[in-house]
Amino acid sequence: MSDNKDISKLNMLTVVKNIGLRKAKAAAAKDSLPKTYPVNELAKRLHPDKQYMRIKEVKDLGNGVKEYTLVPNKIKSTECAYFKAGSYLNVFLDINGMPVTRAYSISSSPKDSIDGFYKLTVKSVNEGLVSNYILDNWKEGDEVTVSGPSGNFNYNRLRDSQTVVGIAGGSGITPFLSFAEAIAEGTENFNLILLYGSRTEDQILFKDEFDKISEKTRKVKTVYILSDEEKEGFEHGFISADIIKKYAPTDSEYSIFLCGPQAMYNFADKEIAKLNIRQKFVRKELFGEVFNPSADKDYPGAKTKTVKITVTVRDETFVIDADPNDSIMRSLEKNSIAVPAHCRSGECGYCHSTLVSGDIYVPKKVDGRRLADYKYGGIHPCVTFPLSDIEIIVPPVK
Repeated sequence: MSDNKDISKLNMLTVVKNIGLRKAKAAAAKDSLPKTYPVNELAKRLHPDKQYMRIKEVKDLGNGVKEYTLVPNKIKSTECAYFKAGSYLNVFLDINGMPVTRAYSISSSPKDSIDGFYKLTVKSVNEGLVSNYILDNWKEGDEVTVSGPSGNFNYNRLRDSQTVVGIAGGSGITPFLSFAEAIAEGTENFNLILLYGSRTEDQILFKDEFDKISEKTRKVKTVYILSDEEKEGFEHGFISADIIKKYAPTDSEYSIFLCGPQAMYNFADKEIAKLNIRQKFVRKELFGEVFNPSADKDYPGAKTKTVKITVTVRDETFVIDADPNDSIMRSLEKNSIAVPAHCRSGECGYCHSTLVSGDIYVPKKVDGRRLADYKYGGIHPCVTFPLSDIEIIVPPVK
């Protein structure tokens, strides 16, 4: 390939800064094409970038957990986009001038979206900026903005076994409630054996709902495991390989779906490895936001205590000071620079940006980049940490 055709030779800053010229030429062109097409309008309805909602109901579930029922804001939106059980909505917020986003699993069923509502369950987290802001501020009647449904934590009959062993911890139960309701309603067709770990019985979320679903259909079975209590009718301890083998099928293959805190993943990974299950049958919900990269064994260390990030968004360039222990995304948000974001876990690629220069670190466990990204400087700011002064190009927020 000659140099003039090699994409690696392109100067990305030159391309970005010529946006105005390209827009001018496009505006001067003859308007011979229709403004929109039916297929594009359908795509916008099914996969909207943003949905404008209103909080219809707030239900306090105790232990620092609240359930929010969202319905369309009739002035701006008329329907809820449909979704597959296990999906999440990204919540867009402005907290004291800082634009932030967070992903929350949809705890209601896909059918509920047709009926015009979603349910999100939010749990208080120590030093959780967004969760605590929502719990303290969201009230009935408030207008909120969310993304269209997203995520890959879904059942696929071509990939997954007919039986799924679900492993949930804490608020990681929310997507499994959506799965269970979808199975009961006939939207999904697989068997769910749910192993739900909590510290104590009173910390179990949605127990009445799961018990009612289990009475309604044999396809859903829920086993409650308590780590800090021993009670009749409950398993005791942690969700170990022995617990999984006790309830999983013995005469057929099964999939394992996990959703919960990082500590649960770290323990479960070691236990699942004892079961010799093929990797394609093990699926995890998002890790959640990554903190403290210096705790990783392969972290090389930043060159200085603070670094400068030069960021270009369209035809604007900003220079900010940043802490190497913060992801690039968090640093930009702290400086009121909006970044396109959904999962914040390195998985979806929605925040895909370009590294022009400088050194970075990406934890291997959340590095969702493609091979081409390594060659052409593609990064996911949500899980990328600067090791030196860097220069990046970030796409604008839609």
